[in-house]
Amino acid sequence: MFSKLEASKLKLLAFTSEAVEFHDQDILFHVNDPSDSAYVIMSGEVEILVETEDGMVPVVTRGQNELIGEMAVLTNSPRSATLRAKGPVRTLRISDDAFLKLLSESPDVALDVMRQLSQKLAESHQQVESLQIRLQQLDTQA
Repeated sequence: MFSKLEASKLKLLAFTSEAVEFHDQDILFHVNDPSDSAYVIMSGEVEILVETEDGMVPVVTRGQNELIGEMAVLTNSPRSATLRAKGPVRTLRISDDAFLKLLSESPDVALDVMRQLSQKLAESHQQVESLQIRLQQLDTQA
């Protein structure tokens, strides 16, 4: 995502961002937390958890070089899910202001973020379709 950034913008990003490490099972953020930052996963994996009747359930895993938390920053809304470290995780935490400034000043980065969001939307749509088929199968078996 940052490969096409000018050196000066990379330096600014480095100064305005924070390297954050998480241990296995650490929570990066909870559902409904304020959207104060986006993260780039430098190493490791995180699980996206949703609340069910049986408690928190992992639904998606994200890994190295993936951007997370950007949707809430872009929409200026609370977090829509809880994220938990799956093993040790190193991230780059980018404040909401720095992230939005980066997007507004760097068309290549903005385009990459749009592509990542589109891919995540397509994955979510496929999951919903799979669940609908599964529910229909369960209904016919009942």
